Amino acid sequence: MVTINAVNPWQWQDALSFAQGVEARGAERVLFCAGQTSVDAGGNVLHAGDMAAQLEQAFDNLETVLAKAGLTLANVVRLNYYVTDMRAFFEAAPVVGNRLAALTVKPSGTLLGITGLFHPDALIEIEATAVA
Repeated sequence: MVTINAVNPWQWQDALSFAQGVEARGAERVLFCAGQTSVDAGGNVLHAGDMAAQLEQAFDNLETVLAKAGLTLANVVRLNYYVTDMRAFFEAAPVVGNRLAALTVKPSGTLLGITGLFHPDALIEIEATAVA
């Protein structure tokens, strides 16, 4: 049985819904998820110009991938965020907090500001690693 524990020498990260480190013991499976964006089942970008809506859709898509593997957000140990507009991300950050609020251990992660994604209307991409 996998146990997941946060490794946080500080507390400031708690308000941002991530952990400085995440330790997973006893894991038998690791799922590396491709970056999830705000697209429909056909790969068409949704919610152009709306970071909050794109975050919601990217999380929905991530949860779909996790569910297909028999996992949930509780299995995620790392989330990396790639954003084209850092200010818009911070304005929409409550979406992240709401999606991760129920987790006992928040995933570790990195937030990167980039110049572009696969499509000019895509504002956010979320990359995840999960264990079970």
